[in-house]
Order: sequence, then structure tokens, then C-alpha cells
Amino acid sequence: MKFKAKIMDEKAINRSITRLSHEIIEKNKGIEDVVLIGIHTRGVPLAKRLASKIKQIENADVAVASLDITLYRDDLSKIDDNPIINKNQIDININDKNVILIDDVIFTGRTVRAAMDALIDIGRPKTIQLAVLVDRGHRELPIRPDYIGKNVPTSKKEIISVRLDEVDKENKVEIFEK
Repeated sequence: MKFKAKIMDEKAINRSITRLSHEIIEKNKGIEDVVLIGIHTRGVPLAKRLASKIKQIENADVAVASLDITLYRDDLSKIDDNPIINKNQIDININDKNVILIDDVIFTGRTVRAAMDALIDIGRPKTIQLAVLVDRGHRELPIRPDYIGKNVPTSKKEIISVRLDEVDKENKVEIFEK
């Protein structure tokens, strides 16, 4: 892969988290009945960062959980014969809650579709909303994020790499060409 550009540095990521937090609070008229669910892997630390920022703004905690969608993927057989399954950490009742799925990048929409299938197996939320750090386009399914940190038009030959301190020991978003 060939490096093309740094799209976001740590400050830009933090600014996006702040803006997304305000948008979530505004759209939901507060945080009552809001649950943030991060999609493994990088959606989980993003959900925790959003919860921390929302606590600073609203002076109240918002519930956070993590979701592994591996078994719900429609391309599971293409990925690996022995996929690694992470444990879902949803010990929160999501029935009649405004669930906000959090992911790092949205591309085709297939990951989000798998996450919605997994959520419906767990409970029946009042709403399912979607927040992403980067929207790179090229949807294959009619799925659109409610909250977007940054729109980055890409070609299908390009790859967006999100690196977060909690997983990768650095904070940045870069674009590469295959």
C-alpha cells in the first residue's frame, strides 16, 4: 500500500468527537434513554470517547457497550476459516432505547447491516442511529450515518486507516492506495 495523505491528526479527531457529542445530545434532546454501542474493534474506543465527552457536556453518564458482529457478516467465509470472536459486552437493556451504533469508517454499509441484525437479536431498540468517524462513500446498501466526523470521498482503490491510541498507540486517520 502506498501512503497518500494524513486526513486527520489527534486534534482533528478530538474536534470531531466534540462535535459528534453535541449533535447526539441535540438530536436526542439530551441523553435520557441513549445507549452508545461501539462496533469492534475501533468503534469501541470511539464510543467510550463520545461517552466521556457527553459526560463533560451534560454532567451525566451515558451507557456504553461493545458489539462483535463477526458471526453476522455476510462475507464471513471470505474473511477467515477460523474467525476470532470477541465477546459482546451488552449487559444493558436496549429495549425502547435510542441506540447509537459507533464505528470508525463506513464504506459499503455491510458492517452496519450486520450490527443491526445483531442488535435485533439482543432486543428491540426504539431507534437505531449511526455515528462514524469517517464516511468514505461507495455504499452497497441503503444505509446512511446520522452523525459523521468527516466525509472523505475515495476511490475503491483507496483504503482509510484509522489509528486510535487505545488500540494502535497513536491517533490519526490516513489514506492509502492499494
